[in-house]
Amino acid sequence: ITQLKPLEFHPAIEVFHSGQNIFEGIKAYRSSDGEINIFRLKDHLERFNVSAKRMAMPEIPINLHTVAIQKLVDLERDWVPSTPNCALYIRPVMIGTEHTLEVRASSNFLHYIILSIVGPYFGEPLQPVSVYISDEFVRAPKGGTGAAKTAANYAGSILASELAAKQGYSQVLWLDATHRRYIEELGGMNIMFVRKNNEIITPQLTGSILPGITRKSIFELAPLLGLTLKEETLDIQTVIDEIQNHSITEAFAIGTGAVIAPIGKFGYKNREYLVNNNKTGLIARQLFDSLSKVQYGENKDLKRWLTKV
Repeated sequence: ITQLKPLEFHPAIEVFHSGQNIFEGIKAYRSSDGEINIFRLKDHLERFNVSAKRMAMPEIPINLHTVAIQKLVDLERDWVPSTPNCALYIRPVMIGTEHTLEVRASSNFLHYIILSIVGPYFGEPLQPVSVYISDEFVRAPKGGTGAAKTAANYAGSILASELAAKQGYSQVLWLDATHRRYIEELGGMNIMFVRKNNEIITPQLTGSILPGITRKSIFELAPLLGLTLKEETLDIQTVIDEIQNHSITEAFAIGTGAVIAPIGKFGYKNREYLVNNNKTGLIARQLFDSLSKVQYGENKDLKRWLTKV
């Protein structure tokens, strides 16, 4: 473990030319008694290895990876914030470092972990955000790298995100690459909707959607709160119609960064559609509060999701 410092590379390393890269996003939280816990560490590290396999990279042994992160966070424990809705963000990375311009798997790799302090992703927790629905660009096709956490997925989303930002939108919602019809995910988050019977729906994992750890947590948490959650193939026009006739009462983005971010407005084909009158819904608030209690160590029943430092 060393101080944060620049990395120096040969200009022909694999990651610069073939894009062999994976990473994860993990958070460590400080509980009210000062204890530091990492949220769903094993799940994140298992997903890291799934990404590695997809990108023809070596897997990191879970035990080794766990110990490395625990020791690093323990060394920097004073930086884990005690401010509400803040955390220490943990970013494991692996890149191909062989010097070659050939399009193939690297024979050498660098794995490293960096830390940073983070606050609420969109400035204020549970503040409704606006989302632009892209029917021109796509994020990832089935059979592609959409289910892996690799830089290429994010690089391909930047242009649409920039164009959406110029129109005042915070995020882009992607449709499937084949039909430009079925809802997939946002730029760095999964998405869920709530119907008026308090049923939560979310797109099925088809191989082009990143299987979010927050998504997985909500699937496990919802039944404990008396909520129904199911996967569906979500046609964008059907969803728009349900928003207009108020059959859909809430929409929210979910992910490690934002945890839960209510969506108050969608932009699609030059029209805007308000959800819940651009206000935070009760289900989003309930899930956010419940998930936060687990992350900050207040829910002892789900303590198995936490790795103590």
